[in-house]
Amino acid sequence: LMTEHPHQALVRNLSDQQGKLSPMFADPQTGQVSPKKIKEFIAKMTDQQEGEWTKLEEYIRKVRTVEKYNNLIKKGLYVPAAFAKKDYIAQNSNSTIKYVFKSYKAIADSTIKPTDAELQKYYNEHQNEFKQEASRKFEYVTYDIAPSQEDIDNATKNMAKLADEFKSKKVSEDSSFVVAEADSRNFDMQWHTTGTLSPQINDQMFSAEVGTVVGPYNENGVLKISKLEAEKNSADSAHVRHILITYKGADRAPGNVTRTKEQAKSLADSIKTLLKTKKGKFEDLVAKYSEDPGKNTPADAKDPKKFVMGRNGDYGWLNAKSGFVEPFKDAGLDNKKGDIVVAEAQFGFHIIEVLDTKGSQKKVRVSTIDSKVSASAKTMQSIFVIANKFAGENNTNDLFQKAVAANKMNKRVADNIKESDKTINGIEGAKPLIRWIYENKKGMVFPEAEQYGEKYIVGVITEVKEKGIATFEQAKDELTAKVIKEKKAEKYIAEFDEAVKGGGAIDAMATKLKLPMTQQPNINFGSAGVPDAPNEHALIGTVAGLKPNVVSKPIKGNDGVMIVVVESRTDAPAQKDYKAQQTQQASAMQSRVDYEVYDALKKAANVTDHLIRFY
Repeated sequence: LMTEHPHQALVRNLSDQQGKLSPMFADPQTGQVSPKKIKEFIAKMTDQQEGEWTKLEEYIRKVRTVEKYNNLIKKGLYVPAAFAKKDYIAQNSNSTIKYVFKSYKAIADSTIKPTDAELQKYYNEHQNEFKQEASRKFEYVTYDIAPSQEDIDNATKNMAKLADEFKSKKVSEDSSFVVAEADSRNFDMQWHTTGTLSPQINDQMFSAEVGTVVGPYNENGVLKISKLEAEKNSADSAHVRHILITYKGADRAPGNVTRTKEQAKSLADSIKTLLKTKKGKFEDLVAKYSEDPGKNTPADAKDPKKFVMGRNGDYGWLNAKSGFVEPFKDAGLDNKKGDIVVAEAQFGFHIIEVLDTKGSQKKVRVSTIDSKVSASAKTMQSIFVIANKFAGENNTNDLFQKAVAANKMNKRVADNIKESDKTINGIEGAKPLIRWIYENKKGMVFPEAEQYGEKYIVGVITEVKEKGIATFEQAKDELTAKVIKEKKAEKYIAEFDEAVKGGGAIDAMATKLKLPMTQQPNINFGSAGVPDAPNEHALIGTVAGLKPNVVSKPIKGNDGVMIVVVESRTDAPAQKDYKAQQTQQASAMQSRVDYEVYDALKKAANVTDHLIRFY
């Protein structure tokens, strides 16, 4: 806790949300944690601070115990040289292969109908394929809490009164008035060109007098009032060059800059005076004072006179869409040819000379008060009554499903809900709902409509899956797909066996099967598959153990059945030792320790998480 490099848990606790260390604990020279300041703080702690400090110490003690434990395991992981050698050879011995592949997609699933006996047999023999975690399925309907026409009319009247008040405000009062009254709490300082405002007010704002208030108008369920704050004419484009004077703390300021913001402003004003009185050349002052790294961009070697962006402070032509900060663009576009101005931006102070301008366009600044139209208590109650009536009349799963179908309602399904989940897609603040789902049984319907966000929900628990092996019925869809694939594989293997029976080259076998024969180079044990079948580990394993020029037996894969022959094989280059491979493999294993060891301990202790029932 009191070293030059204290534990990160301590550093985080002494820093703000942006990660900046509190000056109370920072060394003024380095900006790092000062052990001296920590000792001084500890010596003067209040009883409350001492209690918090003790908790921090205990937390770090636990963290260090875990770190030491994990490091012990990391140091205990070892890769023998024989393992490293075997892996090296497998990854670097390349084969060129020919193969014939028939995809399971060649036969439509609908043409194969497994019997219940076949499904049951596969289920009994492959139990481990149907392991599952505990989850729930919840089906529900929603009743949106939307404002009625009466709500909209009342809100519009209130906004109309606000518009009258807005008209009476002075320009100097507008920003505070907008921030106080607008839902967004935002006062727009941006200058707009025609077409960048809402279509509902664009034409009016570019033809009205300053101070004009428009609205209320409804834009996607939000009532708005807009006021024309100011207008100006700007160039369409401007050719500018600049000198940047930065200061300590400005964005991207060089580390050796120590001047304050006030000193930077004073220097910028002085340079502007020199330029306006022609007591200094722009190029010379750029070279001496500008802290824009772009000024040193080298000239074009082939054409030294060719314009290079940023060189000597010249940034060429810019327009409203150029990728410069707004104050920089505004200074160029809002001034006349020959003007020299100082503009402040996050990088510092820009002394900008407008070398030329083209065109002219009107710009306006518009402030807007927005207010979302919400449903009144009366409207909410009427919607609740309808939703609650549905819940009361359809209080079993059977009744719920029949009512949804009869009324052609939009039923939604939330499947595979885990107890540890915190959200359900489409439902705001779903934790209480997840808690309810896990506290109740399959078939349980909401006793009454529940509000989540801006909707009432009525739903039913339609599936309960417990941790372990899925039941036959729960696994039936997945089981059916697997058995269909198995039956396709059996059919394909019989076809391939018949083609292979006579021997000969793989090309002839492909002809018999009426399938293409494909050649593929550089296949090794690290390959995942081939272009036709990118996830065929059985194929890769077969190739690794297959002698050259011997056609394999039919291989049942994930995506189809295939046969393969190794045309040629290039052995891995010999090495004197395999220390690099040992280190690489050990490092890969060690990187998994921090998260996999915790999961292993949790599993071994049979920990189950029920926190959502309480928090």
